[in-house]
Amino acid sequence: MLSYRHAFHAGNHADVLKHFLLLQLMQYLNQKDKPYWVVDTHAGAGLYALDEGYAAKNAEYTEGIARLMDRDDLPPVLAEYVELVRGLNADGGLKLYPGSPWVEMQALREEDRLRLFELHPTDADILHENFSSAGRRVKIEQTDGFAGLKAVLPPPPRRGLVLIDPPYEEKQDYQRVPAALQDALKRFATGIYAVWYPLLQRPEPEQMIDKLKQLPVKSWLNVSLTVQTPAVDGFGMYGSGMFVVNPPWTMKGMLEEVMPRLVEMLGLDEGAGYTLEGEDA
Repeated sequence: MLSYRHAFHAGNHADVLKHFLLLQLMQYLNQKDKPYWVVDTHAGAGLYALDEGYAAKNAEYTEGIARLMDRDDLPPVLAEYVELVRGLNADGGLKLYPGSPWVEMQALREEDRLRLFELHPTDADILHENFSSAGRRVKIEQTDGFAGLKAVLPPPPRRGLVLIDPPYEEKQDYQRVPAALQDALKRFATGIYAVWYPLLQRPEPEQMIDKLKQLPVKSWLNVSLTVQTPAVDGFGMYGSGMFVVNPPWTMKGMLEEVMPRLVEMLGLDEGAGYTLEGEDA
């Protein structure tokens, strides 16, 4: 299926969680003076217009990034992410939102490399256009990200971050993620892996997380943000999460401080909340 377009959801609460964490993971890798690769298995278009087209249709960003843009009381890690979004909107408004490839590119250093996979032909073309001036640091392939992942691991510098962020439109994705991660760990056991997932009233997301927790890894961290009470009709995404394999040791403490603030700022009703769990070696 190639019907999914992330532009419909650009800048929503799930993007806030995903992208502020993604930025922090890259900042952690930047602390060492050694190169690394970032691999994004489902890159999307890389950059999204919020004032027209798909994103303007449901305007999900109004209950996501828009709630943070004008605040001056953000925790430093959220302020850093919001500043990146502000940098795309020089006039002080909110017309553009960065997808994960754009976030990755901003944190990437000259010696690091970015590998982007996107199967949807239209989004792949837009991705190429958005990164036309990126030079040799970025390589884009129009192919299935799960298959592409096998070809790039382990990365030559033996340091890296992999973002696995499928649309989950097909139930098969919930099986493909643990399988891909299990295979990737055999090739590159020391890499950092970040898996985004939706919170839905169906069993597949929870079943997938259970499988991820059983992977033979030294440490993992699972954080989720719920923004509202699940709908009575059982439909719709009421939150999202990130499962991180080999997380930085400082990440759990950081999230313990930041997640209550995110709930406060993005919560829509009394059902808003967060979960944070992890396992260390």
